Amino acid sequence: MAQMSDNVGVRKRVVILGGGFGGINAAMRLGNLPVDVTLVDRRNHHTFQPLLYQVALAVLSPGEIAQPIRSILRDYQNIEVLMDEAVGFDIAQQHVKFKTGAEIEYDYLIVATGSTHSYFGRDDWAKLAPGLKTVEDATEIRRRVLLAFELAERQMQEVGSHPPLNFVIIGGGPTGVELAGAISDIAKLYMTKDFRHIDPKMAQVLILEGSPHILGAYPEDLQAKALDQLRDLGINVRTHAKVTDVQPGYVMLGDERIDAVVTLWAAGVQASPLGKLLGFETDRRGCVLVDAHLNPPGHPEIFICGDLAHVEQDGKQVPGVAQPAMQMGAYAARRIARLVAADFGSDGSGINAPFHYFDKGDMATIGRKAAVANIKWPFKGHWSGFPAWFVWLVVHIFFLIGFRNRMAVFRQWAWTYLTFNDGVRLITGSQELPGWANQDGSQRPLDLGSPNT
Repeated sequence: MAQMSDNVGVRKRVVILGGGFGGINAAMRLGNLPVDVTLVDRRNHHTFQPLLYQVALAVLSPGEIAQPIRSILRDYQNIEVLMDEAVGFDIAQQHVKFKTGAEIEYDYLIVATGSTHSYFGRDDWAKLAPGLKTVEDATEIRRRVLLAFELAERQMQEVGSHPPLNFVIIGGGPTGVELAGAISDIAKLYMTKDFRHIDPKMAQVLILEGSPHILGAYPEDLQAKALDQLRDLGINVRTHAKVTDVQPGYVMLGDERIDAVVTLWAAGVQASPLGKLLGFETDRRGCVLVDAHLNPPGHPEIFICGDLAHVEQDGKQVPGVAQPAMQMGAYAARRIARLVAADFGSDGSGINAPFHYFDKGDMATIGRKAAVANIKWPFKGHWSGFPAWFVWLVVHIFFLIGFRNRMAVFRQWAWTYLTFNDGVRLITGSQELPGWANQDGSQRPLDLGSPNT
């Protein structure tokens, strides 16, 4: 790659929106190259989303799976980090508009702002059935799950009974399966000696999946093995179960009511709203339709990466998970580097190479020593049980950013595995739980913030 000299041309500015897998990988690839990079995110940290459920169920603390973006990129002198939120674009003038009122001009723009929960038009369900995308989501789920046991303990001591500890998870994809297994583990393994009036092992976990199968993107044999492992953990799974309503303390399947002390959402996602703000064509989930170079048609200066991009390969859309996002971010950075080099006399070798997703496989953990893995590289195989769980553990530690994070997570997992002791069971925030009440509904809802009357 040709290096830019002081007397030739002007340094290009690359603006990256989003500090997730796509944005961070793009920034690191552009670090120390002859471009000026501005990375903007509304949060100051990068979150390793595949381990969020372990924060939600008190295995790990937020600091073990998140790291400040500034510390990740501090060694790259050509990168600045801003904490702000994009709210609009002037595509013709190549400006990004931000919530603070600032505007930043770009020569190249990488948009990698990810996705959010989709409640299929019922956004009022969000407060009753939180999903899992951010650290804030994870700590809210942790609060609700742990609070359910605390309220049951108190009510059992006060009146001698409590509502059934039914945990309902809507959605049987990887997130739903992981949440279900983790709730089962925390109830049946890690809290059995902590309470005096209730038996946490009596908790029931139910997955409601609207399609015919859980883990729909996995091969049929792994779907079956996952189902077997879930049932071995005492988790109930209902397929063809389309939720029609979510209310405090219960969900509805048509005319059937299912009581739930905690309801969690893992049923759908939609692209970041920025996709539609850009003004380009999007699919039904709000993903921007891009070409083989990750560009919206007619705009080679704009790259869409990660969950926000609708990329077709081999007749199928590339999935919106961490692995493609990392590869897209790296590809966008390489292409920008080649375009910049070509501007300054390089031969442009490889400049027109299209993006190609290299699928290494998929893994989903189900619980302690339980997982499924569809491995495609460096060898092919369908694994389940302890071998899949061990591979999952190694892979996730490897991809964590930062040596400190890797060591902290490894120590915590080892301690939890050997001692059956969970040390991050902290309840913060509100001490109320939607829908919590005595079994007959005749007495006041019991919450830890109410006076003992």
